[in-house]
Amino acid sequence: MSRQLVLDLPLRTALGRDDFLVTPSNAAAVAMIDRYPDWPHHGVVLVGGSGSGKSHLLEVWRQASGARLVTAGALGNEPPDRLLAQGSLAIDNAPGAALDERALFHLLNLTRQTGSHVLIAAELDPAQWTVQLPDLASRLKALAVARLDPPDDALLRGVLVKHFADRQIGVEEPVISYLMLRMPRSLDAARAVVAELDRLALTEKTAVTRGLAARVLQQMTEPTLFPDEG
Repeated sequence: MSRQLVLDLPLRTALGRDDFLVTPSNAAAVAMIDRYPDWPHHGVVLVGGSGSGKSHLLEVWRQASGARLVTAGALGNEPPDRLLAQGSLAIDNAPGAALDERALFHLLNLTRQTGSHVLIAAELDPAQWTVQLPDLASRLKALAVARLDPPDDALLRGVLVKHFADRQIGVEEPVISYLMLRMPRSLDAARAVVAELDRLALTEKTAVTRGLAARVLQQMTEPTLFPDEG
């Protein structure tokens, strides 16, 4: 079969609320985000492992609140009042490799004093962070925690179907079921598998079949295929 050159055109990542599929594995976390701005202590910690969809949900909240987005490692670079200038702040990758504990402590204090809101995305519950400052540990303990469980079957299937539809790829149900049984159970893996299937199908001018899916899944040991993202 003849092969063709595939242009590596970037696809827009859909990060709106309507693009976020809700299933039992993430319903409680989504409900907490949807409660904004009615949050206890004006802050929430969004906890989920790699590939759980927390970066997507963080962006959903950022769009709804108009929050600025920073990484936890950058908290000490600006004073708290500047970080909260928009009335809300999204913090990703907490606690990070070098958390400025005093900066976060003062930020959480100012958040409550000014009626602002902070959403912190992390892979671990705050109780598992290595925090040396007792006052910060106390502030973190008071924050609500919204947890994203690993994707259940309904979510993983829905994400696969959506990624294929976004790329206008027609796929038979047996292919979806084949992938579900054999692929890594993360949303990042679903995105990467569909992207690679799309690339191969275009290159080889063929349909997405179980055979093609098998070839892609054989590459699962390659770290570049399934990047480690939140």
